[in-house]
Amino acid sequence: MAAPGNKFFIQDRLGQTAPHHESFKALWETKWKQPCSMGVYPFMFSSIDDFQPVVDSIVAKGLERPYNWDEYAQCFFPKAEELVSRARTANLEGHKEKASELYLRASALYRIARFPAPRSEKQRYAWEQGKEAAIQGLGLQKHPMVEVRIPHVHAANGDGKILPGFYHIPADASRAHKVPLIVIFTGLDGYRTELAVWKNGWAELGCATLVVEIPGTGDNPGAPSDPSSPDRVWGSMFDWITKQEGIDQSRIVNWGFSTGGHYSIRLAHTHADKLKGVVALGGGVHHMLDPEWLDAVDDLEYPFDLAHTLCYKFGYADDFERFKKEGRDKFSLLSTGVLDKPCTRLLLVNGTDDEIFPIDDYYLCLLHGSPKEARFIPGAKHMGEPQSFSVCLQWVFKLLDLPGDVGKFLSTIPSKPKY
Repeated sequence: MAAPGNKFFIQDRLGQTAPHHESFKALWETKWKQPCSMGVYPFMFSSIDDFQPVVDSIVAKGLERPYNWDEYAQCFFPKAEELVSRARTANLEGHKEKASELYLRASALYRIARFPAPRSEKQRYAWEQGKEAAIQGLGLQKHPMVEVRIPHVHAANGDGKILPGFYHIPADASRAHKVPLIVIFTGLDGYRTELAVWKNGWAELGCATLVVEIPGTGDNPGAPSDPSSPDRVWGSMFDWITKQEGIDQSRIVNWGFSTGGHYSIRLAHTHADKLKGVVALGGGVHHMLDPEWLDAVDDLEYPFDLAHTLCYKFGYADDFERFKKEGRDKFSLLSTGVLDKPCTRLLLVNGTDDEIFPIDDYYLCLLHGSPKEARFIPGAKHMGEPQSFSVCLQWVFKLLDLPGDVGKFLSTIPSKPKY
């Protein structure tokens, strides 16, 4: 902890329970309805008209924590299936824009069905169906995205063999006209199916985008319980990137969101020579896994059971007590010496009142290793939204010498359903 008295900066909140944990009805009314109506995280590509009937059915069932995740997920399937069917028809009739929207709206329903992580059979089914709907919809857009399957040539210690990613490269990119690349690391619950929403803004600026998940989430092949697995995965990723003739290898930026920020900070130190710069938005490095923090955060800002979802993500399944005992020292970027290594240019951004990963971790980053750049958003919670996006974008625009307009860029993020 970085606050005086060896306390967290938000120590006085650790014993509180946020109102949205009372029931799914409370979650919807106090936390999720507004972003759904706006089409922003975690409701990228969504329409509230699709979600409201599903919410009504969940509320009628009286679902609340601890959730039966199969029962929860099943509620989203009928509407998602209807949208996929309509999307197929629209595509066959040549209405690509309509088909794209409907596929992506279906993917949004499947996403919330498997949220925050596919831990049950039906949530895993939702993840598979959501991927298929998303890639169909993204492939029909003005700036199409495709799935790439990157060979994990450095696999070891239980890693999988393939790193899937969603990839867009401008049509005019070539050996003679190389373009910058933005590599996006997704978070604990937001995967490539939704963080692809950032693609259009970068495409309009002539940049390529690669979106991949982090170990223990989505389809990342890194062994979740091995702290060094991300280094192997990213090594394989950069081997693949090096072979892409249209990418300017001197203008590669990584941006990690939330838990992805943890991996971005690590990447800035382990693969510094590969990167022009790194943005870590709302990440953590050490105190995020303090036992005291983990005991409190299931009741705070996160929609569901944050600590137990992290336990699952880091390879401990449901052995929460073991995770609390071992997790920090095993995965900490401080305890493992990562923070004391040299790093590439690294921007740290978060809200001072973050209840998911403590701002204390970014103070800790500033005390170790190479000098870093930071912006803390006063009074804001996780990731410092919405002000933080402007900070991050302006930094990347300057770093890559791009003529970007923050307002224009951010206007590409919210979903605007037409059909």
